[in-house]
Amino acid sequence: MSRGDRLLRAAGLFLALGMAGLAAPPQAPFPADHRAMRRTVSYDAMLAFLDGVAKPGFITVTEEARSAQGRKVLLVRLNRGGAKARFRVLYYAQQHGDEVAGKDALLTLIRDIAAKPELLPGDVDLYLMPMLNPDGAEAHRRFNGAGADLNRDHLLLAQPETRALHRVARRVRPHLAVDSHEFGRDSEDYAKHGWEAWPVITMDGCNHPLIPGYLKVAALEAVTAAAPLQQKAGHAYRRYLVGGPPPDDELRPSTPEVDDGRNGMGTLGALSFIIEAGVRHRSADPSADLGERVDGYRILYRHLLGDRAWRDRILKLAERARREPLPPFIATNTFWANLDGKVSAVKVRELGTGRTLEVPTAMAMSDLVVKGAVPTPRAYAIEPSAAARFLPVLEAQGLRFETLAAPRRAKVERVKLLRIEEPYDDLYQRYKDRQIVERQPRTDLDLPAGTLIVPLDQDLARRAIQVLEPCLLYGLYGYPGFRELAKPGADLPVSRLF
Repeated sequence: MSRGDRLLRAAGLFLALGMAGLAAPPQAPFPADHRAMRRTVSYDAMLAFLDGVAKPGFITVTEEARSAQGRKVLLVRLNRGGAKARFRVLYYAQQHGDEVAGKDALLTLIRDIAAKPELLPGDVDLYLMPMLNPDGAEAHRRFNGAGADLNRDHLLLAQPETRALHRVARRVRPHLAVDSHEFGRDSEDYAKHGWEAWPVITMDGCNHPLIPGYLKVAALEAVTAAAPLQQKAGHAYRRYLVGGPPPDDELRPSTPEVDDGRNGMGTLGALSFIIEAGVRHRSADPSADLGERVDGYRILYRHLLGDRAWRDRILKLAERARREPLPPFIATNTFWANLDGKVSAVKVRELGTGRTLEVPTAMAMSDLVVKGAVPTPRAYAIEPSAAARFLPVLEAQGLRFETLAAPRRAKVERVKLLRIEEPYDDLYQRYKDRQIVERQPRTDLDLPAGTLIVPLDQDLARRAIQVLEPCLLYGLYGYPGFRELAKPGADLPVSRLF
């Protein structure tokens, strides 16, 4: 039996166990059969439920932060193996307050394990953050109580919720991580064709160029191996793609940039995924199929835990990734393409008949192309005039740095900002705020006292590159507070040291 077959068999068995003979305890704010869910769990109901299932030494609930409006951001840990539970897993949900199915799936999973502890493998140390954005959840809106999109705050870590997530991740150092979201199946673009997006549930892995290739290969293996499980349960499933309807619009995997949870956790050495369930926002009752979405989520959560051989393999790969030397070059400009002009069949659902159609297209882009790269420096230097602005980011990211008490001679490569391109790029389907820069010749210079030095001989070196590299096409200077530091025609405040 192959590794993939073992993984499928173990995941299917685990799923069957999880659905067998479970009765909801009185405090559970959802039906005994999660597939019958028609209403999401509120913040207050979640608090009461978690308080009822907490069991010392088995299920612990801790407060990791308070939201802008004073609500608790909670971490639930499930561990029945004690120190023998070496495979660490972090599942987190509802970064966007109006995307609920992942949160509901995690709470039903907690209920099941509380009722039948044997459902949790003894070697798994499971950490769950079911409601990362409680303010947004209560308002049923995407943003948090401060009006911020948390899944665009993984560089600055300016919000208490994302700071809490990254503190937990650095403390736990998960081998497996999953970010949980939802997307609209019934967008206007699809409706114009008389269609809606086909999948009910989707998944994809991390894809940032700094993440070692063997982690990305393992992630795609898991994405593919989930398909038979979802098919058996009757759920439409595919790899998560973004873009418009075929055949004319581009379809591609999610962004290879770092400012999201999936790639953020991936650069910490985790096998990291995003799951997205499909919601019919225009429906008279968007929660009518909540139970189906929750079921699709649960299948993937359990599938990713796999069998012991899978977990041992991923543990070794994650630990290897954390020891992996930095590559000699850093990719600074990437985009998705279809290298060979392949024609793919993309499924859509016809609204009038409910039929599944297969639309041929050459616009399915699955090849990541590197368009620009720079040599990897040994450190970054932040000039004293910008130190106060960078310090909160360095500290929130847990990066090691030194503040020069006296001038120091170094070989410096400064980077000049030519412009920041604000419009969306229709040709390459790129986001706005692209940083167009020019590297200057390396020069021996005296760095003044007060300069911040961030070395790349540290555990979080890949994170440091993602946050500080001035040659990245997308970086800090598109954000308020940093944009003011970037003047066209002038050197950026972060230099590369060799």
